[in-house]
Amino acid sequence: MTLLTTGLGAHIRSASIRGKVKGGENSARSILFLVILWLSLFVSFGVLLTLIITTLIDGADRLDARLITEFPSSAPERAGLRPAILGSIWVIGVTAVLTIPLGVAAAIHLEEFADRKKWINRVIELNVQNLAAVPSIVYGLLALGFLALLGVQNKNIVIGGALALGLLVLPVIIISTREALRSVPVEIRQGSLALGATPLQTVWRQTLPASVPGIATGAILGLSRALGEAAPLLVLGALVFVSFDPNGLLSGYTTMPIQIFNWTSRPQAELHELASAASILLLGILIAMNGLAIFIRNRYQQRW
Repeated sequence: MTLLTTGLGAHIRSASIRGKVKGGENSARSILFLVILWLSLFVSFGVLLTLIITTLIDGADRLDARLITEFPSSAPERAGLRPAILGSIWVIGVTAVLTIPLGVAAAIHLEEFADRKKWINRVIELNVQNLAAVPSIVYGLLALGFLALLGVQNKNIVIGGALALGLLVLPVIIISTREALRSVPVEIRQGSLALGATPLQTVWRQTLPASVPGIATGAILGLSRALGEAAPLLVLGALVFVSFDPNGLLSGYTTMPIQIFNWTSRPQAELHELASAASILLLGILIAMNGLAIFIRNRYQQRW
C-alpha cells in the first residue's frame, strides 16, 4: 500500500511538472501570444508616431504668435486660438476648484472613516470604480439634465462646462486620492492616535500631508484628460465660433478641442493647417501637464 501511494504521488508530481513545462513560458502558445502582443504594441506606436509627425508637418507653418493672440476669423491667415485658450483656462480652472476639494474629501471619508462592512459604502465604492470608465458624453448628458432641472436656459456657460468636466474627473480624483492615502503606512496613524490625536487630527496633520504628492499627481492627470475633451461640452451646446474673451462663470466660451473640431470640419485646407497647429499646441500642453505630474510624483513622493 505504501509503495502504491508513493508511486501514485511520484506519477502526479511528474505529470504536474510535464504540464508546467508544456504550458510554461517557453511553450509555443506563450511565445505566439508574446509575439502578437509586441506586434500590436509596435503597430499602435507606429500609427501614433505617424499621426504626430503628420500633424507636426502640416501645422508647423502656423505655430506663431498669431495662433495665440488672434481671434477666429473667416480668413484663415488672420485666424487664431485666443478665445479657445482663455476658455480652456476658465473651464479647467473652475473644474479644479469644484472637483479637487470634493474628490479629496470623498476619498478621505471612504478610505479613513467609512465602515466597509455596510452595504451602502460598498455600493458607493463600486459605483465610483464604474464611473471612472463611463464614456465622457454621458457626463455631458448628466450636466445637461441637471442644468435643465435648475431651469437654466443658456447652458453654454463656463460653469456648465465645468460641471460636466467635473463629473468626468471626480471618479479619477477619488480613486487616485484613495491610492495615495493607502500608501501611507498604518504605523503613522497608530502612532498619532497613541499620542492622543483624534482620527480627524491624524488625517489632517499626518495622513493627508504625506499623501499630497499622490493626490496632486492624480488631480493633474485628471485635469489633463478633461482639457482634451470635447464631447461633453458639445452636448451642452458649446460655441464653435467665438469672437470674444470669456470673462466670468456665466460667460459663453469655447475650448481648444472644440475649436479644433470646428476647423477640421471645414473644407478649406488653410483651416486644416490651423487645426494641426492647434493640435500641436494642445498636445504640448498635455505633455507638459503629464510631465509635471511625473515630476511631482518622483520629487516629492516619500519612500516608506
